[in-house]
Amino acid sequence: MGVCGFVLSFYCYGQKDSLNIKSKQLQITSVTYNPLSPSKAAFYSAIFPGGGQIYNKKYWKAPIVWGALASSVYYYTINSNQYDRFRTAFKLRKQGLPDEFNGQNGNINISDAGLESAQKQLRKNRDLSLLTGILLYVLQIVEASVNAHLLQFDTNDNLTIKPSIATDPALIEAPRVGLTFKYSF
Repeated sequence: MGVCGFVLSFYCYGQKDSLNIKSKQLQITSVTYNPLSPSKAAFYSAIFPGGGQIYNKKYWKAPIVWGALASSVYYYTINSNQYDRFRTAFKLRKQGLPDEFNGQNGNINISDAGLESAQKQLRKNRDLSLLTGILLYVLQIVEASVNAHLLQFDTNDNLTIKPSIATDPALIEAPRVGLTFKYSF
């Protein structure tokens, strides 16, 4: 009986579709995917801060990057110069020499403890400014790379979600609210 079923299976045909509906094919738009784009943006940002943002054609972000990094460099320079002033004065005072914080009549404007405290605070501020600058530098590289990734997504109007409120006229006393998602390709 198994052999008979095997032989008869060659003569069985599948049902043909009588509606003859043409299948829809997914149309891909002409957006080209460039896998090197994010790495180029990151490279340009690493070489020249703000270069990745310019490469991504987000020109308004470049001055923000420049301003953030410039402010970090500015505060680093200010704190470093002030630290050097107080450090030099402390060293001179320990050697018994006059420094810039001695008064006119030999009076001391800032004590030794004040000089040490100022040095600690200025060194802390200087190091924090340096750390902030490094973090901003790395952040602008990551931002350029992520933005280059996101620019390659298809965001045309056919892919948007359009929520709408649907009311049921049969239920006037107890209105019912629904959510409809419409999508098309």
